[in-house]
Amino acid sequence: MSAATDYTEANALNYLLTTNALTGNNARPTAWYVGLFTAAPSDTGGGTEVSGGSYAREAVTFSVSATGSPATTTATNTTTITFTTASANWGTITHVGIFTLVSSGTLLFWGSVTTSKVIESGDTFQITAGNLSIELQ
Repeated sequence: MSAATDYTEANALNYLLTTNALTGNNARPTAWYVGLFTAAPSDTGGGTEVSGGSYAREAVTFSVSATGSPATTTATNTTTITFTTASANWGTITHVGIFTLVSSGTLLFWGSVTTSKVIESGDTFQITAGNLSIELQ
């Protein structure tokens, strides 16, 4: 993924460098969900998330490791993420995002997919284990 949202950046600094309580909308999430986009979001949100046609965000879990010098810390998905089979055309998937809730919620990270993929009725979109990564260096 290529970007952390403004929300994520502010909360990371608050968590690491202050004693401010992270409560309400700023509380640490307890679950994370992958969303698919047909137009790029930005650090302030937006973009065009898929809707309709049986689309729903899918839950994701991550493992974190650090490698190299200087170290790059990477979070990767631990299991394959399989979206529900499309019951209508979803369009061309160009970006993915990590959200705090299965619907609405807050966009935490976003980035482009390696290869855009047209999803038509009857198709399934899948991200295999280890192929969704978020890096910090």
